[in-house]
Amino acid sequence: MINQDTIVALATPSGAGAIAIIRLSGKDAIGFVESRFKSVSGKQLREQDTHTIHLGHIIDDSRTIDEVLVSVFKNPNSYTGEDVVEISCHGSNYIQQEIIQLFLRQGCRMATAGEFTLRAFLNGKLDLSQAEAVADLISSDNEASHQIAMQQMRGGFSSEIARLREELLNFASLIELELDFAEEDVEFADRTQFKDLIERITFVLKRLIDSFAVGNVIKKGIPVAIVGEPNVGKSTLLNALLNEERAIVSEIAGTTRDTIEDEISIGGIGFRFIDTAGIRDTKDVVESIGIKKTFEKIEQAQVVVYLFESNVISNLSTSSKTGSSEKFQSVKIEIEKIKNKYPQKPLIVIANKIDKLTEQEISNLKSEISNVELLSAKQGVGVDLLKDRLLSFVNTGALRNNDTIITNSRHYDSLLKAFEEIEKVKYGLDSGLSGDLLAIDIRQALFHFGEITGEITNDDLLGNIFANFCIGK
Repeated sequence: MINQDTIVALATPSGAGAIAIIRLSGKDAIGFVESRFKSVSGKQLREQDTHTIHLGHIIDDSRTIDEVLVSVFKNPNSYTGEDVVEISCHGSNYIQQEIIQLFLRQGCRMATAGEFTLRAFLNGKLDLSQAEAVADLISSDNEASHQIAMQQMRGGFSSEIARLREELLNFASLIELELDFAEEDVEFADRTQFKDLIERITFVLKRLIDSFAVGNVIKKGIPVAIVGEPNVGKSTLLNALLNEERAIVSEIAGTTRDTIEDEISIGGIGFRFIDTAGIRDTKDVVESIGIKKTFEKIEQAQVVVYLFESNVISNLSTSSKTGSSEKFQSVKIEIEKIKNKYPQKPLIVIANKIDKLTEQEISNLKSEISNVELLSAKQGVGVDLLKDRLLSFVNTGALRNNDTIITNSRHYDSLLKAFEEIEKVKYGLDSGLSGDLLAIDIRQALFHFGEITGEITNDDLLGNIFANFCIGK
């Protein structure tokens, strides 16, 4: 995958804007730009120090394309480890394409997706987990995902894995040495110290593997399904949470016939709210399809919010809490159905439109349904408390403590496999297995550690990882 081509690409988003940045990397990057750049002070780019910026014009023969700033980064002190030049030009689509086409005609090649970062990895500027964190950082859309990506890009995760791998490798070397002196029956690797190391590695691997549950949620956001009967205020609640008129609100029951989704950040964590069609018996074909989708979204959601209209309590007797209206009874039955069908999913039961209730009716409501949340979506009452309740379902302790959190499914898979091999090593030590048998499992554990940081890799894996990058990064 290593080649000597000089590559070029637009490093800023495509489209018109105030400025655009065109990036070149490769052994001829400075020479290509120098031949088409006329400095206002007459400087030659090759003679300039690394990490310097120069004002001038990009020239195509006698035609001036644009006035630009050219940034020079000389190898190995650049992002890719090669000579890199970045041209800051005006953000016209025409100017961008004219400059890129100019360098393509000179012999540059268009960069493929993620090729600049791939070169950084191949040239030892980043390890593989750090390179993957670059893509996560670009796609981060809330505080938590940004924090995790920054920590990983700075090498927090990979350095932790590298330390464990190095210690394990040292012991592996001693055990391999024992095999060379098998006839003398000597032990170079202290088995007590080795057991302590295996215990420590097991502890760290468990912590990292367990962190994936939180990390995956932070990276992808938490899907929350808002369900209930028609016209209880689901769309109004969605609008209140998003603080915008995202869903159509109407007095007509069954207005929402398809799911509406949108995402917000609460306490730095992304939540994806799904407003669903009201659940009821209906002969309307379109509404029936919407109700079917509601149950599909409940299956996909990690948290379910069941909303009902609080004024169903108004028919309850203030002196007796045993009798209830038929409608209120159906609400309680529906809550139990959801609990029984989805026992693993957190369920938040919300009584909406509490502004229409008396204090006595609110008291009756609380006594009839345990842990009910009281809310008025229309007036925004209780919305902040609901957000706090949603945030409580996410274990942000590791995030607050700046612990390493795994968000990448490839890393998670390699950690699981490494853990499995370490467990075999542990069993072998406890059983007094010979060094040659221990060495087999240790080698496999080291292999899976190496997969994470890229010390062990192949072209197919790299192609798959960097294909998900944007072009220009």
